[in-house]
Amino acid sequence: MTNILKAIYEPFGFAVLLAIFFMFFYLFAKATSWKRAVKIWLEMFRKSSEFRKMFLFAFYVALMLFRTLLNRSIWSNPLSNVMGGWGLNGDDGKLSTEAVENVFLFIPYILLLFWTFSHKLWKTRKVTWMLASALGIGFGTSLGIEFLQLLLCLGTFQLSDLFYNTLGGIFGGMIYVTAMKVKEAWKVR
Repeated sequence: MTNILKAIYEPFGFAVLLAIFFMFFYLFAKATSWKRAVKIWLEMFRKSSEFRKMFLFAFYVALMLFRTLLNRSIWSNPLSNVMGGWGLNGDDGKLSTEAVENVFLFIPYILLLFWTFSHKLWKTRKVTWMLASALGIGFGTSLGIEFLQLLLCLGTFQLSDLFYNTLGGIFGGMIYVTAMKVKEAWKVR
């Protein structure tokens, strides 16, 4: 019986998200037509850089959620390893890439977030505000994921994940700010 429940529960989150997005598209298609809805989507993807940016950001967020929440096994005690792994070697002495993965998971997230909403962020904000935003968004997103893992018993709540994800967010913000500064300097030439 537990195997049956587990088989249903594990893909449940993905199925719910997919159903919600399908229903939004369904409502749009019902208001126009399926053929027209697909044609509009493809035309927007081809013509609008903002649409492509938003699609890429949504795609990465879906990948991130699938990696952190939606494709996880149920844990009986999500608080069993609160401190988590802080080094590159695990408890067994073998190489562990968990810390590096957590940093690299959030670098593209913040980069894509800032790039997608650059028209609202970059022109009016200072570098310190951008980096503080990267820290806050990285920490808040990571904390949300960790609490969902805790509440849904998917994986374990780990402080090391929170730290390394936030660090990845800061690195993503630094890369974005550096790229924008280089782009501005290049325009001046």
